[in-house]
Amino acid sequence: MRTPIVAGNWKMHKTVGDTVKFVKEFRSVVKDVTGVEIVIAPPFIAVHAAVEAARNSNIGVSAQDLYWERQGAFTGEVSAAMIAEAGAEYVIIGHSERRTLFGETDAMVNKKVAAAFGAGLTPIVCIGETLDQRERNETYAVLDRQIKGGLDGVTADQLAQLVVAYEPVWAIGTGRNATPAQAGEAHAHIRKRLQGWFGADAADRCHVIYGGSVKPDNIAELVRHPDVDGALVGGASLEVGAFAEIVFRTRA
Repeated sequence: MRTPIVAGNWKMHKTVGDTVKFVKEFRSVVKDVTGVEIVIAPPFIAVHAAVEAARNSNIGVSAQDLYWERQGAFTGEVSAAMIAEAGAEYVIIGHSERRTLFGETDAMVNKKVAAAFGAGLTPIVCIGETLDQRERNETYAVLDRQIKGGLDGVTADQLAQLVVAYEPVWAIGTGRNATPAQAGEAHAHIRKRLQGWFGADAADRCHVIYGGSVKPDNIAELVRHPDVDGALVGGASLEVGAFAEIVFRTRA
């Protein structure tokens, strides 16, 4: 059975000081929690501070992005090796904001996934359709394209280790979220595709989590579906109480 994962993506929020304060308070609230993996993804400059503040706790740390080259003349970019050295265990790849605001493609996602694995990081790979695509009944075609392109060359063993985050773009930061039925259908489709392309064992071990306006009052119903293995949380992860409540309600 897959242990649920709850990851908080802070995006461009919180300074280093804010991060340390949050982690110190949050770790005391969730210190006795079992049956769920907890991850926070602060901004790059706060990754190491978060790792230190979370040391010897049940909280893992993720970066929000990476660049696929190990080093070079890439002003402003951060490599997988740098992230790993800072102490992070995970990295978010292909978030819809990276795709829509910064032009990230499936091919770029694929390079980032390979770089993450090369540095020993666990990729959290985001996929999802826009509102226009859903209304044109293209949801499954979009998901198939993003999975196939983003995970090209990934082995079955690697798939079993990574996390796929289904985030319908129309539900991110809008206050709208997919209904449990919509989320369940999308997750079941993703799992079926992973089974067909990577084998049943790897697909059954791969975590597929939901993201898109996740809150304490909707998480329990979302994770009730057998193919929803947790959540990638945005705004609600910025508050200790709300994020902790989501963690409590996600436990296996």
